Amino acid sequence: MTFKFDKLYRLGAWGAAACMVAICTLIALQVTFRLVDALLVLVGLSRLGMSITGVSEIASYLLVGATFLGLAYTFVHHAHIRVTLLITRLPSAIRVWFEVFCLIIALAISLMLSYGLIGLARESVQYNDVSSGFVSIPLWIPQLVLATSVGLLCLALAEALFMALRIAIRDPASFREASAPDESEGH
Repeated sequence: MTFKFDKLYRLGAWGAAACMVAICTLIALQVTFRLVDALLVLVGLSRLGMSITGVSEIASYLLVGATFLGLAYTFVHHAHIRVTLLITRLPSAIRVWFEVFCLIIALAISLMLSYGLIGLARESVQYNDVSSGFVSIPLWIPQLVLATSVGLLCLALAEALFMALRIAIRDPASFREASAPDESEGH
């Protein structure tokens, strides 16, 4: 299957990677500051007391971003775990309709989640909700990342559903189970 919005899904994956790099950078800086303080105390000097306020809270929001921003990319590149023990034993003509059914269910759940997340972000903007940690982060920011990520997953699911329906209607016997892309495909 070739996804037309693959560049959008890749953008989400790059966002997830950027979140991971930011987490690593924050944690490395925090550890470095503590090491410098420990070394200064060891040689008899006073601590500098440098630290990043709210690093745990910021890292947790970045981890959520890293997890959700990669959803659509991992779906279109067949990296999600799928239990296909029963489905693989069915003929292609029946298997494609199971795929359509599963995609409809996944899309419906993802659309409901996306709708709820958009509503949650709207409420956070309306009531000026901020996090309760050391750093007052407006909650609409991580909520908007979640809503965008699930929206990308909805787009990927809709695109996969459209392709599966086209195969199911035109030539169900030609349906092949999606597998991880080969290195030869240039991904």
